Amino acid sequence: MTSQMLIRLSSETKEKLDRVARNQGKSTSQVVRELINDYIQDRDIGVYIDDLWSRIGKKLKSKGIYHKDIPEMVRQVRESKK
Repeated sequence: MTSQMLIRLSSETKEKLDRVARNQGKSTSQVVRELINDYIQDRDIGVYIDDLWSRIGKKLKSKGIYHKDIPEMVRQVRESKK
């Protein structure tokens, strides 16, 4: 479900936004939605952590390391620190 949001911009800013959106072949609403989504993603720690875990998982998988291998690896690291 979508909802509307009313924002106030100066006429100059609105005209510039409309022009930039048109140049990109997008509607002003599309550009604003993208900007808001980017803003949230940049500032939402949960999204950042989820993305970080995803990248870590992919990197480990590419090296042939799987979930079942983690406890042994943790044990080895802990032992090496003694």
